[in-house]
Amino acid sequence: MTNNPGQGGGPSAPRVLFYSHDTFGLGHLRRSRALASAITSADDRISAIILTGSPVAGRFTFPKHVDHIRLPGVTKNPDGSYASEALGLDIDETTELRAGLIKSAAMHFNPDILIVDKEPTGFRGELIPALDWLRNKRKAKLVLGLRDVLDEPDVLAAEWERKGALVAAEKYYDEIWVYGLRSIYDPTAGLDLSPSFRSRMKYTGYLHREELQDGVVPHEEYVLVTPGGGGDGAGMVNLVLSAYEQDPDLQPNAKLVYGPFLSGENRAEFEARVEALNGRVQTTGFDSRIENLIAGARGIVSMGGYNTFCEVLSFDKPAVIVPRTKPRLEQYIRANRAEELGLVRVLDEYRDGLTVDAMIKAIRALPSQPKPSAAFVPGLLDGLDFVSDRALDLLGLRDAQGVA
Repeated sequence: MTNNPGQGGGPSAPRVLFYSHDTFGLGHLRRSRALASAITSADDRISAIILTGSPVAGRFTFPKHVDHIRLPGVTKNPDGSYASEALGLDIDETTELRAGLIKSAAMHFNPDILIVDKEPTGFRGELIPALDWLRNKRKAKLVLGLRDVLDEPDVLAAEWERKGALVAAEKYYDEIWVYGLRSIYDPTAGLDLSPSFRSRMKYTGYLHREELQDGVVPHEEYVLVTPGGGGDGAGMVNLVLSAYEQDPDLQPNAKLVYGPFLSGENRAEFEARVEALNGRVQTTGFDSRIENLIAGARGIVSMGGYNTFCEVLSFDKPAVIVPRTKPRLEQYIRANRAEELGLVRVLDEYRDGLTVDAMIKAIRALPSQPKPSAAFVPGLLDGLDFVSDRALDLLGLRDAQGVA
């Protein structure tokens, strides 16, 4: 693809569009935001837009040259079905509306690269009209970005077959970037992929995170407790609070970030228990600058989602991972593989039991637990450098910069 880059913001300035379906949680948006920041920082002529369904997108700051478009939200019902978050539309109407907005954004922004997070067809196939338009135009390079672990192989194979994701992945995408290392895990294990598809796969390494320039890094002794978005984190939070309740001498103290999706009912119950702990556990609902809290912590207690795992590695913090096992085994697979390599410690419900005593021992041991850097894994955190370099190649900017 040839390109004639102009000044930043000019009509010929290179453009990257991100799609992050985000029906629930923070993971997809935070990953897309990190990628967009790295790519636009590599050359200030590049502009990026993130298409996201995250209901908390507006609570994040976005880097220079990066903006976002908030798609109408959807919510997941207890029976597993989806509904419009706020519009009173049925799910088919909501999906059609989102699909139209996505295609319109693709047509008007006219990107040079589209980077799709995790879902080859988007939420309920909503991405396909935009993929067809971009493919027919033959301007944009289409990239599918996959986290290091998706799910156990048999479950993933059935899910991709049901969604038509396998066919779409083979048909549309020029490259597949895996934000991890093949030596740690192959997220496509179990998928019947062609040799052509596998030749387009590139393992980038994990995505490095940095301390933010704004905000304050706390200096007191504490462990950071974070269930990520919090929507399925009540069990882990309960276990941590029970540990501090049962052991009045448990140290270090804790800073707990509930996450924006923890239910109000659960949070109210937890806050009453926190108050009785007389300052040994401090809480906040959400912190868009959680990197600074991680940077100051003596250790981390987490469920082990992808972004938190990257932050544990980046800030070189001892971590105890309490992975969920439902509705998918992604966190469990990642955590146990990382423990095998000596990167983290796992509180495994099948091996250890999720007991209060086990959590007390884990928290007490955190300050003396080996840091992830003690387990040398080559290329572990090269992801953002790889992605930035590859984006410059696809945009035809490396020669323009005089980069070999």
